[in-house]
Amino acid sequence: MNPLTCGAFALPDRLSAKADPALIAADERHFAAVAESLEQTVAELSDALARLRRAPGGAGRAAMDRDVEIHRLTARLRALRRFGLDLCLGRMVPADDAEPVYVGRLGLTDGTGRRLLIDWRSPAAEPFFAATHADPKGLASRRRYRWTGGRITDYWDEVFTAEGFEGHAALDDQSAFVASLGGSRSPRMRDVLGTIQADQDAVIRAGSRGALVVDGGPGTGKTVVALHRSAHLLYSDPRLGHRRGGVLFVGPHRPYLDYVADVLPSLGEDGVRTCLLRDLVAEGAAAVPEADPDVAALKSSADLVRAIEKAVGLYEEPPAEGMTVSTDWDDLWLSPEDWAEAFEAPDPGTPHNEAREQIWAELVAILRDKSDDVPTDLLARSLREDRELVTALHRAWPLLDPAELVGDLWSVPAYLRVCAPWLSRDEVRRLQRANPQAWTVSDLPLLDAARQRLGDPEAARRGRRHSAAVAGERARMADVIDRLVEADPDGEGAVTMLLGQDLQDSLAAGAAPPDADPDLLAGPFAHVVVDEAQELTDAEWQMLLTRCPSRSFTIVGDRAQARRGFTESWTERLRRIGLDRVELARLSINYRTPEEVMAEAEPVIRAALPDANVPVSVRSSGVPVEHGRVADLEKVVDAWLAEHADGVACVIGAPSFRETPRVRSLTPELSKGLEFDLVVLVAPEQFGQGVEGAVDRYVAMTRATGHLAVLTGP
Repeated sequence: MNPLTCGAFALPDRLSAKADPALIAADERHFAAVAESLEQTVAELSDALARLRRAPGGAGRAAMDRDVEIHRLTARLRALRRFGLDLCLGRMVPADDAEPVYVGRLGLTDGTGRRLLIDWRSPAAEPFFAATHADPKGLASRRRYRWTGGRITDYWDEVFTAEGFEGHAALDDQSAFVASLGGSRSPRMRDVLGTIQADQDAVIRAGSRGALVVDGGPGTGKTVVALHRSAHLLYSDPRLGHRRGGVLFVGPHRPYLDYVADVLPSLGEDGVRTCLLRDLVAEGAAAVPEADPDVAALKSSADLVRAIEKAVGLYEEPPAEGMTVSTDWDDLWLSPEDWAEAFEAPDPGTPHNEAREQIWAELVAILRDKSDDVPTDLLARSLREDRELVTALHRAWPLLDPAELVGDLWSVPAYLRVCAPWLSRDEVRRLQRANPQAWTVSDLPLLDAARQRLGDPEAARRGRRHSAAVAGERARMADVIDRLVEADPDGEGAVTMLLGQDLQDSLAAGAAPPDADPDLLAGPFAHVVVDEAQELTDAEWQMLLTRCPSRSFTIVGDRAQARRGFTESWTERLRRIGLDRVELARLSINYRTPEEVMAEAEPVIRAALPDANVPVSVRSSGVPVEHGRVADLEKVVDAWLAEHADGVACVIGAPSFRETPRVRSLTPELSKGLEFDLVVLVAPEQFGQGVEGAVDRYVAMTRATGHLAVLTGP
């Protein structure tokens, strides 16, 4: 079929009516201006980026500012080159006869400053997503484009006023959004920005103060909302910018992160940190599920996480007896009261291992006051050589390893009883294990709490090495400066600026070797987004609360999809774990799952959870749910592949099924948040009874966007 090609439009023959110049000529003129501006903007950004990279790196704040600007320019240039004309999502025609407004992934102006595209995240773009026939938001009409290979292959008009018709709109039997729902899926989440719906947009644009819960059943677009909200918040809320902590996005499992990996870059935002909960802890990569559900339940409590504070506190007791400290000048008495005073010196919140340097500095100051005019640096050097004093400090405030601390809880019953006195003897016994550092997923919150509380045992040594390097560099630089100043006997010229102490300090610090690479997931973050949040235990929530002191959260989930059950309300649950400012937004329309599938899935979940928030589907696929035998698995998959050249399928419940590029094999738990054209549910009875079994069956069934096959029996 030859396309009807005209500039940006490449419409197929069947859409010849839409190729009428009266409908698209204005768009063509606008896209010509966009193309010209894009070419100019890309050239200007490329030149600016090249100049910035050639410029000296500088030090301190100047170096950081340069890096931030390079990052900003690179991200914008990447987005412009990635999309070209298809940066444009659609246009709005105001009801007051004003010029049409074109909405894009990014904002774009021409050389005269005329706005060609407004950023989708700007307030001015809100009517494009929020307008409905009940509330048109001041629009006469709205047009959305479908882009294929950088050309428009279809578009849809929605008219909100009688004046909007008048020969300027091409009306279809279905909207752009409904048309998109029937399209084939792919291994990565499709681009859905142009078809965001009004209920979703309202949540995306909600404020960031406190915790916003986005509660919705399968297919309501929770993940779409979570991702687009992340990009919107970074754009619209200056309190959440990268310099203020930025945004952390936490997903439920690795296939989910792979599935959504393209979404944020496609929105022009690559500054959001994405991870799994297990990524927050070094031991998470190798951690295995807890085999004993009773042990998992004990470790899920926030109380056990808080026991880490008691465990560390046992290693922070000042010596009860005084001692004589011998120096090269005097014998000095260090009393128990002096020890207690030194142990109070660390600033509040200082990690245990890093606090020891502050205690040492206070001990030096206390002994300096008792000595006769001995220079502090000489006294400190002498005290470092006093083995008895150093040993006493190390015994009273030892450097601790987080893994060893937590491992001791699982191997020394008396230690665990002291740290968690509410545990019964049987519970203490149950928590013990032969290999204390055989880490499970349930251990991760305790390991994280220990690492947060203890800090890096190597930090003090690195700090001393860095200070020594800076001091050495300062001494070397002072010698060089003296020689340069001697060469400028008149005291004139820029070289005399080197005598300034601030400049010398800056140069010395910049020349010293850097500290260790920072942990990019350590936080603090200004905002945290959590998807599938109904699965988090109280202990796991503590890992996120530690990283977000502002308590600014977007919490996305469905209580009916909680495998361990979720009997509280969201507000009750979140207040219990430490979030006291909670707002709730509900999504109740199922855009993804066809009516045919939901008709079979709803009874499954209601049998276990009668009050489940089951959303209402807006579409029918026309394909009934297929029922068959497990022995028919290969036949069902092969038949679907033969009939469908595009799309992806998933077999759930047959772990030995061999995957192909178009067919996945997953457990119900690892299918959460994903969607497939075909889902083949194998032996659903194997998932067990009770809430967990019902949730697994419900989740698996509702991954289907087109066809569901349920295979039972042999």
